[in-house]
Amino acid sequence: MEEMEEELKCPVCGSFYREPIILPCSHNLCQACARNILVQTPDSESPQSRRASGSAVSDYDYLDLDKMSLYSEADSGYGSYGGFASAPTTPCQKSPNGVRVFPPAAPPPPAALAPPPPPPRNACLTCPQCHRSLVLDERGLRGFPRNRLLEGVIDRYQQGRAAALRCQLCEKAPKEAAVMCEQCDVFYCEPCRLRCHPPRGPLAKHRLVPPAQGRVSRRLSPRKISTCTDHELENHSMYCVQCKSPVCYQCLEEGKHSSHEVKALGAMWKLHKSQLSQALNGLSDRAKEAKEFLVQLRNMVQQIQENSVEFEACLVAQCDALIDALNRRKAQLLSRVNKEHEHKLKVVRDQISHCTVKLRQTTGLMEYCLEVIKENDPSGFLQISDALIRRVHLTEDQWGKGTLTPRMTTDFDLNLDNGPLLQSIHQLDFVQMKVPAPPILQLEECCTHNNSATLSWKQPPLSTVQVEGYILELDDGNGGQFREVYVGKETMCTVDGLHFNSTYSARVKAFNKTGVSPYSKTLVLQTSEETQSEEQTLPFPVPLERLQLRRMSPFSSTLNLQPSFPGRSYFELRSSAHQLSLHSSLQSLNSAVDIKKMVAAWFSFDPASAHADIIFSNDNLTVTCNSYDDRVVLGKTGFSKGLHYWELSIDRYDNHPDPAFGVARIDVLKDAMLGKDDKAWAMYVDNNRSWFMHNNSHTNRTEGGITKGATVGVLLDLTRRTLTFSINEDQQGPVAFENLEGLFFPAVSLNRNVQVTLHTGLPVPEFYASRSAMQ
Repeated sequence: MEEMEEELKCPVCGSFYREPIILPCSHNLCQACARNILVQTPDSESPQSRRASGSAVSDYDYLDLDKMSLYSEADSGYGSYGGFASAPTTPCQKSPNGVRVFPPAAPPPPAALAPPPPPPRNACLTCPQCHRSLVLDERGLRGFPRNRLLEGVIDRYQQGRAAALRCQLCEKAPKEAAVMCEQCDVFYCEPCRLRCHPPRGPLAKHRLVPPAQGRVSRRLSPRKISTCTDHELENHSMYCVQCKSPVCYQCLEEGKHSSHEVKALGAMWKLHKSQLSQALNGLSDRAKEAKEFLVQLRNMVQQIQENSVEFEACLVAQCDALIDALNRRKAQLLSRVNKEHEHKLKVVRDQISHCTVKLRQTTGLMEYCLEVIKENDPSGFLQISDALIRRVHLTEDQWGKGTLTPRMTTDFDLNLDNGPLLQSIHQLDFVQMKVPAPPILQLEECCTHNNSATLSWKQPPLSTVQVEGYILELDDGNGGQFREVYVGKETMCTVDGLHFNSTYSARVKAFNKTGVSPYSKTLVLQTSEETQSEEQTLPFPVPLERLQLRRMSPFSSTLNLQPSFPGRSYFELRSSAHQLSLHSSLQSLNSAVDIKKMVAAWFSFDPASAHADIIFSNDNLTVTCNSYDDRVVLGKTGFSKGLHYWELSIDRYDNHPDPAFGVARIDVLKDAMLGKDDKAWAMYVDNNRSWFMHNNSHTNRTEGGITKGATVGVLLDLTRRTLTFSINEDQQGPVAFENLEGLFFPAVSLNRNVQVTLHTGLPVPEFYASRSAMQ
């Protein structure tokens, strides 16, 4: 209720409205306040006199032009009234609500005690809220209707602010009322209710309500009937739609509203109440949103303050680190200058010492020669003169070979290159880098076919954070741990070599220099059941060039970017908070010949799990070794069901080594021949014969070996749980191993004398197809 108080106050006097009138602009004024701010235009300034005199149209001509609508759209302001003769000469003042108003005119002389005459025809009034100018007709302020509804609201508001309701039957010191009888319209305290209004007899049918509810019902029950402003003895009974005001029957009879559309006052009252209620509902929603928004803004203020303190501390720490680094570099440079200084001083001092000794020797020689020249004995002089002459020339020559040239300059040949650093300091600025938002998987572009899955993703539409790349992760198809299968900038990836008829979970995240984003929603993919063994029929049309590429160049199971084919598969979306399900409804075609069907998987060797001595090439399809000892390498794809066949061609075979081919567990020994432990099932072969080996047990020696160019085939039938080998498409020995269960990876062991190349995605060999047909 307190928030409504400003709506109940006059914008001129700042107090509650007293006898409020409604202006045509729908604002309200106290009748006394409206009289105070009334402005009177002299006849000489009236629009009629201006047009009659032919003068130019002034700023106030619109008052007459807009007289039909009673107001003008122009903003006249308040400072323009000073030009009227009747306007007050005192400056304008401000009301308690901040509205500029003019003070009332000076009181009339004592002789004029009669009521003031009505305002002249050309009086005008400016609304203090919207600043629209209004022209008064001959009725003056009586032409504006009185707002009785506002008076009633103010009365109820002031009553609501009064003290608690008191009992109306207490004789002395009325107590606080406990109930109110709607029929008696009396407030009772509890003792008076028991004494004066017992719940028996006719009083038992009366309805007792709490005092607050009774106050409301008392306010609403008697509705005041307003009277017409033009005909004070007539009540409002109709509503003029054009004039948008209540009218009485006499108004209709006089013809003022005869051509206007009128409706029943009660019906329009209910209609407008309904419209106001609907408008209030929308306004209430906006107010609720505004309150929530204010709470959000206040929380943001607190968060901004906390982040500012944290950011300032981080900035100070970074700048201090730069200053510390600069000081450390300064100390290093000063150390170099000091070393150069000491070196120069040492060289100059050594030269000074050397020259001093030599000068002392030269001076001694000169003094000795002078004494010899003073000698008068010719024979004695000639005995030593030759030697002295040679010594003098030799000493002179010694002084002439750069001895008198300084060995060191006084300048320091050091020039500090601080330009790049100063430029970097001037360019030091903030970079808006945040962790990327989680990517969004695009279901319409994701599809599966055979044992491959194509996934597509994108950044959220409103995300502006720079992304440097994406990380795609898949599980093992059995609900195991996720592992990275792709890291790069592309937003689409095809993963080959998955298990047929298996369910995989995929997720993707983005990264940049700042960090890694959260994961996207998890996408569940279902691979196809199987394909035909001989024709490799695909579930939907695939371009021929792609099919040939798959046959000729098997793809890696972890990094294979290819175009997807949206719309070729049909998917079902299961609603979940954190998981999306993608199921292929593609059904494999039945084989024309009832033989064992085969799943064709494309894979390559796995550098991550291989021994360090293994050397990879040809997109991890060709391997050799740099050691004379046997080393093991596994394929990237593991198999737990279905029929699988792959071949290994012998590219190099020197000195008759014994390479081994087969399958193994993921934790097989990598530094021993395949089959030495119980984690591998293999066939090792030389140039003449072969053996099967598991857990270091050698069985089934078979004649026939390998040479350069030979092909070794490995056929894993997990439906029958058998492992069979072939050389040059002929079966090598009997079925090598039976009762195989679990997850198996293709495996090879070799040394530096052997190089092999892997071929995958091949049809079942003829010897096995014919045997299956017979069975």
